[in-house]
Amino acid sequence: MSKRWLQERNRDYYWKLAKEEGYRSRAAYKLLQANQSYHFIKPSDIVVDLGAAPGGWLQAARKLIGDRGYVLGVDILPIGSFPSPNVETLVGDVADPEIIDEIREKLPRPADTVLCDVSPSVSGVWEVDHSRQIDLARSSLKIATSILRLNGAFFTKVFQGDLLDAFVNEMKQYFHQVRIIRPKATKTKSAELYLLGLGLKVAKAV
Repeated sequence: MSKRWLQERNRDYYWKLAKEEGYRSRAAYKLLQANQSYHFIKPSDIVVDLGAAPGGWLQAARKLIGDRGYVLGVDILPIGSFPSPNVETLVGDVADPEIIDEIREKLPRPADTVLCDVSPSVSGVWEVDHSRQIDLARSSLKIATSILRLNGAFFTKVFQGDLLDAFVNEMKQYFHQVRIIRPKATKTKSAELYLLGLGLKVAKAV
């Protein structure tokens, strides 16, 4: 980590707020802000978080669902345990076709919302990184459409670029509404956007 990067992080409002409020990452506020506007996670919901490490979105989702819901975090890396009994984790790769069955075995019923904050290993070549991010979002969309209930929601990170419009249109095939969101907590220089699919049109049998 460079000295400049550390200095910028230490000046970051949401990084400091996350430290104060006990969130594992500043990304928690992106989810909380998006949900404040669109209410796609509600009390007692079943939520699956893809690319969940280190667990900031899991903490935010747990806050939103309360004691009677359930959150499952999935990541290729192990995630530190949580004190809440209704938060569980699973080690797995979103690109692995078998992960869908592994997730289904954990869920008490079809999910209300699937989240995805997966990022590729950044190469520094923008076209490559953008393409990899869309591929990860597409793999996560496949999982979401396989485990969501009818009218469920899908919230995923994407990078701006020339492949974005086609992916938005792809999501529109599955959801009644697709919104492009840039939460306030997103860093100013970041090319991140989030897509929110609302109202899954067809639910697959679980």
